[in-house]
Amino acid sequence: MKEKIDRFLACKKFALAGVSRNKHKFGNTIFKELRKKNFDIVPVTPNMDSFQGEKCYRSVKELPPDVEALIIVTKPEISLSLLTEAFDKGIKNIFLQQGAQNREIVEYAESNGINLICKHCILMFADPSGIHKFHERISKFFGFYPK
Repeated sequence: MKEKIDRFLACKKFALAGVSRNKHKFGNTIFKELRKKNFDIVPVTPNMDSFQGEKCYRSVKELPPDVEALIIVTKPEISLSLLTEAFDKGIKNIFLQQGAQNREIVEYAESNGINLICKHCILMFADPSGIHKFHERISKFFGFYPK
């Protein structure tokens, strides 16, 4: 699993599907944290024209061709359509934030050769700090950190 995460993080440009105006939603937090860590990331949501000074893309289909990886922070019933759009666009590095996955999504990814990471928090792997650094250390201590 760690190899899959490293391959994902080695990408140059990312998109985040599920960004939200609500500062209490995780899509909001992830975008802001990754931006602070100098990730080249663009927001995807049909509900906004811009977020944090960045143009919002209404769908994965509309993403620029240099996007290599997609982080999905949505409900599973929305996640599958985002995953299929990403695959159709040639994006094969997908990070499903905890709770965004279901069996159908995992099976689709496996049958299509998608580098899928799920059941984890992106912030625990993307240069973690604060509570995410603590989460990383606890996971390593108890043997839950991906190997």
